[in-house]
Parts: sequence; C-alpha cells; structure tokens
Amino acid sequence: MLAKVLSGALIGIDAYPVEVEVDIAQGLPQFATVGLAEGAVKESKDRVKSAIKNSGYDFPVRRITINLAPADIKKDGTAFDLPMAIGILAATGVIKNHRPRRFAFMGELSLDGLIKPVRGALPVAVAARQWGATALILPADNAREGAIAGDLPVYGVSDLGQLVDFLNGEGALEPCPMDRDDLFIQSSMHPVDFAEVRGQEHVKRALEVAASGGHNLLMVGPPGSGKTMLARRLPSILPALCFDEALVTTKIHSIVGLLPRQDALVCTRPFRSPHHSISDAGLIGGGTVPKPGEVSLAHNGVLFLDELPEFKKNVLEMLRQPLEDGVVTISRAASTLTYPSDFMLVAAMNPCPCGYLGDTLHECSCTPLMTRRYRNRLSGPLLDRIDLHIEVPRISHKELSASGEAEASETIRERVKQARLRQQQRFSTSSTVCNAAMTPRQMRRFCSLDEAGQKLMETVTDRLGFSARTYTRILKVVRTIADLAGEEQIHQSHLAEAIQYRSLDRKSS
Repeated sequence: MLAKVLSGALIGIDAYPVEVEVDIAQGLPQFATVGLAEGAVKESKDRVKSAIKNSGYDFPVRRITINLAPADIKKDGTAFDLPMAIGILAATGVIKNHRPRRFAFMGELSLDGLIKPVRGALPVAVAARQWGATALILPADNAREGAIAGDLPVYGVSDLGQLVDFLNGEGALEPCPMDRDDLFIQSSMHPVDFAEVRGQEHVKRALEVAASGGHNLLMVGPPGSGKTMLARRLPSILPALCFDEALVTTKIHSIVGLLPRQDALVCTRPFRSPHHSISDAGLIGGGTVPKPGEVSLAHNGVLFLDELPEFKKNVLEMLRQPLEDGVVTISRAASTLTYPSDFMLVAAMNPCPCGYLGDTLHECSCTPLMTRRYRNRLSGPLLDRIDLHIEVPRISHKELSASGEAEASETIRERVKQARLRQQQRFSTSSTVCNAAMTPRQMRRFCSLDEAGQKLMETVTDRLGFSARTYTRILKVVRTIADLAGEEQIHQSHLAEAIQYRSLDRKSS
C-alpha cells in the first residue's frame, strides 16, 4: 500500500516542495525514514505512532518506509509529523479518496494527537500554489499566518481526528479569513512617539535626516542623555511598510519562530536591539543548519547596537559586508544560503570609558590614552560606513520641566515621506530606493556641488583627512538634506549641515 502526501520545507527564506511517500509492506514491524532526514525528523516516528493510536486509529504492525523526496536535500524540523500521519492513514484506508484533492500539509503532532504550530508556514503558503496544491492544511495557530499569502484556501486544524473527518467528508472546516488592509490598520500602531522626548532638537533633526535617506547613525553621549529613548522612536518616523516588504520581513520572523501567534504579518518596521555579548553567528546568522541572525531580523527596519565599543571587534567587523550589500551569505559544506539584511544601523556609545567626557555635571576620570583606546575599538572602515555621527548632550532641568509636547512622530513622518517620494521619483528607472543606496554614477548626476560648495568640501576634506568613502557618505547626506528642504539644487548651507554630522571625524583631527 502506497500513499503520497505533499508538504514543504525551507531553503533560506523560500520554500520547496517535499513529497512524503509512505509505503506499508508485509514484513517484520519497522518504521524507517529515508531522504536525508535529520534528528527531529527521525524522531517523528514515535510522535506519529502515539498520535495515531491516541486519536483512536489502528497503527499498522507492518514494515513502514517513508521517503522524503527530493532525497538529496537535508530535511530538518517537526513539520513533517502531520503529512507522515496522513500518509499512513491514507495507505491503510482510514482516509479515503484523499489524493485527488492535492492538499499540502504542515504540522507537528503531540502524543495525544493535537497539532502544534511550526516554523516557516508563510514561505510554504506563498509557494504552495506553484506546486499544484489546491489548499493548505496548517495548525490552527499558523492558519492566520498562512492565509496572509492569499493565493489558496488555508484550513486551520487543532487535532488529527478533526482533520481525518474533514478529509473523509464527515466534518466541515472553513478557510481562514484574512483582511490585509484591516490587519495593517490594527498592527501598524507605534507604542512610542517623539512627542514624549524633551529637548535634543538637533538629534531629532539628525534622526529625521537619517530616516529620510536611509542613512546609518551613531549617537555619542553620556549615560542618561536619551540615546536609547531616541533610537527606539526612529521606526515611528520611517515610512510604513508596503505589503511586499511586510511579506519578506514576516518570512524571516516566521522561519526563526519569532512571529507572535496573534500577528499574522509584521506590519511595523522591525527594531532589533541585541546585547553586546552576542556572538558572530547570532548577529550575522549561522549554525549547523544556517538560520538568520539579527541583521536579517532587522531587514526593512532598524538594528540598534547600544554600547557599540563593548561588542567584540570581530563581530562588528562582520557588519561591513551586510551594510554594503544588503544581504548576508552563509556558506556551509552542504549548502550556501542568502538572507536579506537591508537595515538601518543605529548605534550608541559613551564618549569615553567612564562616560562623562565633556559632561557639565560629572568630572571625567579617563586619561587621553584610555579615551583613545576606547574609541579605537571601532575601526575606521566601520565608522566610514556610518553616515551621521551625532553628539547627544545631557538634558538640562529646564528642558525636562518645560510645558507642552514636542513635535509628534506623525508630523515628522510626513516630512520623511515627502523626501522619500522625491527619491522614488528620482530613481524610478533604477533599483535604488533611497539616497543611502546611490551608485557612483547616480551621485555624479544628482549630488553636484556649486563653486562655493566645492571650496568648502575641499577645505574640510584636506583638514580632517576624510577617506573616499566618508566623502561619498557626506554627499549622500547632503542630497537628503536638500530633499527635506524641497530643493533640487544642493546649497552650501546643506553641505555645512552634513559636515556637522561627522563629529567623530572632527574629534580625531
């Protein structure tokens, strides 16, 4: 007796079809799984056997062979539990006339027959129609996630007995409904707002410039000056995610298992803030079975690194490639996977080891050598890839106690949206989406300086010893400042503001 059941597995953030072939033959009782099944897949036999028995069905005391095709790709995870059980029940005749329906199945089984949620349901839902599937069967907790793809009906089931009755036509299930627009409205609210931030107007301006052009940002200031508070509010002024961006972002969170059950779609831009003790695999991605790291989880959002010099130097240096390319490639002996990592880097650091260099209320206890060593933990190539360096001073009591609210995030976001719209129109014939991603050819065309600007740039470059990368970063920031002002022509005042956003270069001169 032979049965075939369609399922799916993941390669990177995309899914590929897996056909679960179940053969039940005469012979000594045995349960063999072939097709490069890893540890969790091999253990499925015990879960499947107990789930079938405890759901009230007879488990065949025969030789059972399950093949996961294609057999030359490693399979991992628990999502094959449900298709294996369905295949065994179909091969023994418990499920009748199932094959013509061409359903795709994913789910983990508990020993009592309940169906538990799995990772990666969304990528499988997106790709299932291309495999010829007519419907997708998922655990009830994954149904909303799968339905967001909108390509085919998704049925959420809670236990094996309910699913068998449905497949035999003895029970009814309704496809999971999903309203994308309503989901965006419900999930796109920000819990924090710039109206709550007192003072620091120049830092807010720098964050507005960074958001408008997609620039990376470093804030330098004493403890308690509000660096983390400001960084956490940056996503509230970024343009809203479109559906395609939200879908890719949700795929990444789905395969890592970080998608909350009540959220079918990541509708707000991610904000990731890993601790400085993080490993290189945790930040960039990796492992025996390569998984996305924090840079990929921050895709289309913000990666915030607090206490930047406290991160291991080799970990920070690994950021250079994703900052330039917007993707991370993880190579292993068996496979090479590429994960998207197009994020805004926002970092924060103290001005010195004790944190009080230049502070008006506390005396710094660090020697110049200690301060230099502290700052030298950040390499020049990494600092060159950060467009804006901003000093964040201590807030005075007068600013903290001032009455009235500051400018709200919604107001700032409107200006950011207008600046981004100008960039979209400017780069409409290319793949560039914001000023930070401009190519050298585009910079020559759109970032030309007038005579006064050329003289100012020459003077500052010679005095501070800017690298070629720093020079181009300044020009990109200048273009963004001009876009915020609604100007096509770059003026000297725009350039002067951009140069002010390189405070660490001025300190090192």
